[in-house]
Amino acid sequence: MKKLESMEQFNELRSHGKHIFMFSADWCPDCRVIDPIMPEIEDKYSSYNFIYADRDQFIDLCIELNVFGIPSFIGYKDGQELGRFVSKDRKTQEEIENFIETLEK
Repeated sequence: MKKLESMEQFNELRSHGKHIFMFSADWCPDCRVIDPIMPEIEDKYSSYNFIYADRDQFIDLCIELNVFGIPSFIGYKDGQELGRFVSKDRKTQEEIENFIETLEK
């Protein structure tokens, strides 16, 4: 998974192509639980680019996007938000995949 490096990069990625941003933090135990399953999810939904956004590094972006819990996911296609799975709850592989499936409709 690529790591978000700058706001300019976020704006560029959001505007072009299909991306799912995963908002997370190294210290978040619920985020670490899904780390082992993310490569499989990325392979299964390879039409999306998955981008890791560190909540602490991009706190202003999280506030702007109303991401107040992690791990959280927001999908974009060519500048349009397709959907979001934003909460502070632990997420299962099934829940993440169900979220991504809703983006396809």
